[in-house]
Amino acid sequence: MKSFDWPALMRAGMIGLRLPPDQFWALTPAEFTLMLGEGASAPMKRAGLEALMKAFPDEDEHGASQ
Repeated sequence: MKSFDWPALMRAGMIGLRLPPDQFWALTPAEFTLMLGEGASAPMKRAGLEALMKAFPDEDEHGASQ
């Protein structure tokens, strides 16, 4: 198992991103990675939005708003 380079991570979070220690330690690894600009995906395009709207409609099968 590879260990974390805690000093480098702390420098990136508290110095590079200027996070207060409590905010740094409250982040999940996914949130921290995203803040560092890693793992970010391309913006959603119209087709992706339409697919989400179809999968999760604002109305139920009877046309009533949820």
